Amino acid sequence: MAVLVDEHTRLAVAGMTGREGSFHTLNNRRYGTNVVGGVTPGKGGQDLEGIPVFDTWAQAAQQVQPNTAMIFVPPAFAADSILEAAAAGVALVVAITEGIPAQDELRVYNVLRRRYPGTRLIGPNCPGVLSPGKANVGIIPAAFFKQGNVGVVSRSGTLTYQIGNEIAQAGFGCSSIVGIGGDPVPGSSFVDVLELFQADGQTELMVMAGEIGGSAEEEAAEHIAAHMSKPVVAYIAGFTAPPGKQMGHAGAIISGTSGTAAAKAQALEEKGVRVGRTPTEVAHIAVEVLGGSAIAAP
Repeated sequence: MAVLVDEHTRLAVAGMTGREGSFHTLNNRRYGTNVVGGVTPGKGGQDLEGIPVFDTWAQAAQQVQPNTAMIFVPPAFAADSILEAAAAGVALVVAITEGIPAQDELRVYNVLRRRYPGTRLIGPNCPGVLSPGKANVGIIPAAFFKQGNVGVVSRSGTLTYQIGNEIAQAGFGCSSIVGIGGDPVPGSSFVDVLELFQADGQTELMVMAGEIGGSAEEEAAEHIAAHMSKPVVAYIAGFTAPPGKQMGHAGAIISGTSGTAAAKAQALEEKGVRVGRTPTEVAHIAVEVLGGSAIAAP
């Protein structure tokens, strides 16, 4: 098992004919993901190495029945593409696009919940979702990960890759890796993804990689204490962030002492979640909880 994407994924890509879209579409297909089509207005009838292109999401849904959408279109058009995919009945939308205006993100968030509750949004400004050995939807470098029983959910992409790679070097692997993105209005939260891992038979432990700013990690701490039976370990990026300096993702905005790495770590540890101070330390903790030996120091 896995969460969100697997061997049953049927992927269509908005912006597939662009430089980045075509590169990652073909990379996902090489990994084994079933890419059934793409959507680029005005280019319907073309193809990308045999993958058909459609003018609209409605046409793609009718012709190739995608259940997953990947959004690679420019920020000005991304919100409309997400909502068009939802209107066409696509169950999972993974928005890679960064730089979407916060007002557009808020509009998408509200419309999805009011009009298209059957569509789940991951992102925007995220690296995507990888289920090792099954499917890759996004830009996650799959070579860093092995198939296994650790579920990873993160606001940061590159730190996730390091944690996953160190877990793999210790002989363990991941069920799925979900990058929720670091924008102010994410389509899915830590809590949303932790619930999926809790229900997933393959996942035995979860690693949550957060960062400074916002309250998502504190909310996750409350949920873990109240509803999770599987162990969760965490990492918070930003312990050495200079006070008062804005840095990182658009969602990494600190108000006073709220949202700091120390405050988030305290909230999690008070609920019984072990928090690593570095990506290597959290990988060590995960391996220890799984019953493995410590990872060799670099």
